[in-house]
Amino acid sequence: MKNKIIKKEAGKTGKTFTGKVVSNKMTNTIVVKLEYKSRHPLYKKIIKKSSKIYAENNLSANEGDMVLVRETRPLSKIKRFTTLEIIKHL
Repeated sequence: MKNKIIKKEAGKTGKTFTGKVVSNKMTNTIVVKLEYKSRHPLYKKIIKKSSKIYAENNLSANEGDMVLVRETRPLSKIKRFTTLEIIKHL
């Protein structure tokens, strides 16, 4: 039996998210806020939740812009995403 190695196309893998830029004060880095809704397990109420991710700012996105980010290899201690496009300018 032969072991088959399946290679994914480089640069096309990883999850993509859309979020709002909260900060661009760091060099080549932006902080993107991802907002989503979930249902409370006991009370069944819809709750807004959010998380912040650090992304590579290769498109010069500014605060308030909506951006599309994609998961990549670790770029630094906390950066794991890169900017694909700016969806909406502020």
